[in-house]
Amino acid sequence: MRARKFLTSEFWPQAEKLCYYVLLPALFVHGTANAEPSHLPIGAMAAVLAGSVVLTATALVLVQRRIGFNGPAFTSVVQGSIRFNNYLGLSVAVVLYGEHGVALAAVTNAILVPVVNVLCTIAFARYGSKPLSITGTLRSLGTNPLILACAAGLVLNLSGSGLPAGIQDLVRALGSASLPVGLLCVGAALKISSLGRNLPPIAYASAVKFLVLPGIAAAACVLIGLAGPPAGIIVLFLALPTASSAYVMAQALGGDSTLMASTVTLQTIAGVLYLPCLLFLIASFTG
Repeated sequence: MRARKFLTSEFWPQAEKLCYYVLLPALFVHGTANAEPSHLPIGAMAAVLAGSVVLTATALVLVQRRIGFNGPAFTSVVQGSIRFNNYLGLSVAVVLYGEHGVALAAVTNAILVPVVNVLCTIAFARYGSKPLSITGTLRSLGTNPLILACAAGLVLNLSGSGLPAGIQDLVRALGSASLPVGLLCVGAALKISSLGRNLPPIAYASAVKFLVLPGIAAAACVLIGLAGPPAGIIVLFLALPTASSAYVMAQALGGDSTLMASTVTLQTIAGVLYLPCLLFLIASFTG
């Protein structure tokens, strides 16, 4: 549509803004507010999920100078390594574990979304095209619509009120629109000619995303004795392809949006072959 100018060039920045400030926050508010955390090993899951992501992000920062990617490109490597596709994870969780998978996926999202967004925001503050001061970083975190959405959903959940019945369907519909709109923005930003130049950082991020991060999580599950569906959901979500929200965030916060679009697209394509193998490994790992 962009190549044939079916829509004007002014449409795409507005679509990105809509997705980042309205649609994705609606998705996270709805998912977090409606999570059912009872009878789930939330403490152990939080420790493995947050610990694995923080350890991976820290390792990436430590080797940043050695891998030789510039600052904006490095933000895309970080996002491509730790961000995940919420919708895909929820769909697969239902296939694997039914209604129990929905509850586990909701808890996983409630834990991972704030952690991932905080780490990515810090990466943009330090390595983005417009580095932020400490005050600017704190302001960016405090006004991040995705973090605020998770906080609002958590408050609604813990208070027991949930989303008011009159607006629940509206928030669900807005959240459901985030995936197609985000993917349209990714496709519109993709430049095939840039794929060859961007292959090294894409390959680096994909190796971390598909192998290193889930490997760390699986080892942590074994170490603390976490097994069954909770362990399966943890490994699944940490190994999912990067979400389209990564491109939206790169565009909004000064990252390499072209590289990010290429990373999201190629990881999603690779996931067609990778995920069936992953599901077999998860079934073997969790019994």
